[in-house]
Amino acid sequence: MGISPAVVQQLLDESLAHKCPDGSEVCVQVCAIANLPTRFGDYQVAAFWSPSDGKEHAAFVHGDVVDAEEVPVRLHSECLTGDAIGSLRCDCRDQLLESLERIGKMDRGIVLYLRQEGRGIGFVNKIKAYQLQDAGYDTVQANELLGFRADERDYAIAAHMLWALRVKSIRIMTNNPDKVKDLAEHGVKIVGRIPVVVPPNDHDRAYMQTKQAKLGHLLGLEQDDDWRGDSEASAK
Repeated sequence: MGISPAVVQQLLDESLAHKCPDGSEVCVQVCAIANLPTRFGDYQVAAFWSPSDGKEHAAFVHGDVVDAEEVPVRLHSECLTGDAIGSLRCDCRDQLLESLERIGKMDRGIVLYLRQEGRGIGFVNKIKAYQLQDAGYDTVQANELLGFRADERDYAIAAHMLWALRVKSIRIMTNNPDKVKDLAEHGVKIVGRIPVVVPPNDHDRAYMQTKQAKLGHLLGLEQDDDWRGDSEASAK
């Protein structure tokens, strides 16, 4: 059972009545919530608008998460090439599908889909980073050569989305310790971590090694000796 129609209306009314403080750097509004049957089970989709970044974000909700504790939550940043086209340069699509499938078998859970393409540098710059990686730079070096940090993402909007859904605490589905730290710094109560490790393919092996070696991702790949350099890595 998902969020009841009565509670859906409560959430929409609360969002409509919500006024962002003057000068607030982050704010989100719940605009609509609808049923969304999927191949992974019955979900509901909540459409969010953030005047802070001028973007639309989404929460894919399975079960009743309102006022719930220890809710499994996946924070997924948009990846057009991986999520929609099936690019093998990154593990983004694999992690998204794995998260949706696993949550669909649980009592409840959420996948937050955040519009932070290319670790927050945007689609055009992500493809520029791909060009640099084709020339032999790794994913971190490529971002830095373009004038960005290795990861430009921020999870303040994700925190506000969880508050708008009245989630009390979460078990975060991630391999990225920085994501845990950032979300906690924004005030989200995190009571556990659920790894989402998918096997590398021949095109993203070096990309995943770079995430582990340079960004501290917990991938458990230390025993894999079949790395081939990072020229085919992803900026995502």
